Amino acid sequence: MILILPIILPLLFMVILIFTRRWLFFQQAFSLLASIGLTVLAALLLKQVYIDGATTLQMGSWPAPYGITLISDLLAAIMLLTTSFVAVVVMIYSPGFIDRERQTAGYYPLVFGLLMGVNGAFLTGDIFNMYVWYEVMLTSSFVLIALGGSAEQLRGSIKYVTISFVASIFFVAAIGILYGQAGTLNMADLAYKMRTWENMPYINGALMLFFVAFSVKAALFPFFFWLPASYHTPPVAITALFAGTLTKVGIYTMFRFYSLFVVQDVLFWKIFLLVIAGLTMSVGVLMAASQFDIRKILSFHIISQVGYMVMGLAIFSTNAIAAAIYFTIHNMLSKTNTFLAGGLVYQRSGSYDLKHLGGLYKTAPFLALLFFIPAMSLAGIPPLPGFFGKFFLIKGGFEAGDYFITAVAIAVGLFTLFSMVKIWNEAYWKKAPDGETGNGKVGTSAIAATAVLAAAVVLLGIFAGPVMEISQQAAIQLADPYHYIEAVLNISSK
Repeated sequence: MILILPIILPLLFMVILIFTRRWLFFQQAFSLLASIGLTVLAALLLKQVYIDGATTLQMGSWPAPYGITLISDLLAAIMLLTTSFVAVVVMIYSPGFIDRERQTAGYYPLVFGLLMGVNGAFLTGDIFNMYVWYEVMLTSSFVLIALGGSAEQLRGSIKYVTISFVASIFFVAAIGILYGQAGTLNMADLAYKMRTWENMPYINGALMLFFVAFSVKAALFPFFFWLPASYHTPPVAITALFAGTLTKVGIYTMFRFYSLFVVQDVLFWKIFLLVIAGLTMSVGVLMAASQFDIRKILSFHIISQVGYMVMGLAIFSTNAIAAAIYFTIHNMLSKTNTFLAGGLVYQRSGSYDLKHLGGLYKTAPFLALLFFIPAMSLAGIPPLPGFFGKFFLIKGGFEAGDYFITAVAIAVGLFTLFSMVKIWNEAYWKKAPDGETGNGKVGTSAIAATAVLAAAVVLLGIFAGPVMEISQQAAIQLADPYHYIEAVLNISSK
């Protein structure tokens, strides 16, 4: 029953918070404790899955492939734990950045509604229910972007929800094709049939439709344009939560579907994904380099960084998959941390525009350190986790003989360093512009949250070995889909 709790508990927390939304202190304290509870639960699930293997639950005791299947392997458990920890940090950070009106208008229930959708997507073993959880995420995230009702937020939310609805159409169309061909939407059952039937026409067409749907959520080239147009519009606490969760759900589902369902034209899919990964990395980092708003720079870097994850997936060796998983963990923590640090800059100086910033290293050295750690991690500077993530990915690329995408990854890393140094020089190192005092009050809780996450980033680098070992085990499970199939269907493989 541990599998149902990450879905049921956020729903329960959401209901409680809806009926107490006028009690601000209760909302803040309860949300923090509830998110800590979800993190502990995810840690227990990860421990169980690491020791005993994939854990499954058949709702209503219906045997698979009938009924609703919940399943957690190591990848799902890792994503659950990282997402829950990000939520804890955002809950600590939120009171200083989400005004009272937004907090009492449903901010906290919406966050748990988002977590319910994210957790459901990680744990479902059924494609249709995957679609349902995607829609739960869409609903919560759309309202969070629009919460407050400013003109800029509404413009951003309309762009976000429009492209998301289009992605949903592709998702449903792909589901219809698959069900018409195989008569099942249970992912384990479908993967088993794909490996036992000699011919399944239209499967590549369905997979391409799925790819479009997931690419929109993951912000891959060429479907990324909605992200920088919408992520800079809400308060930075909401943007940080999205950066650490939403795009990574798209990446998770791509990992899951690729490992289970790509059995035809494997070479085509590898080349296709390598090209998409290279374009995503390159376009994202070049667009980031041209921006002067901290939030837009970091938003374009979300796009660039997911390209590294898709690179590891496309290579699809055990080492490359493990590197991509480790890199995903690092990115969820480091990218969230940079947005939180950017919010501290705003509180201190009243602007996100680098042209109006400066002198923060001299006036607020601790705030400078809180940005420096995750920024250098994203740039791949040792001994921070971004270095190990990129090192393992590049190593996997060389081992697989994919030299061109490896060269692109190295070049993009240099441009990422350029962008991070640009923010550092403009906001922290150069002299403050005339008339800019930079003496605003920074909230204690916001500093504490950013410091906690910066410490987690450092620890992820220090303990890169153990985390990489767990990632390696998760990669072994992904590389051999019969681990997943046997856990659900109890079919003796091969």
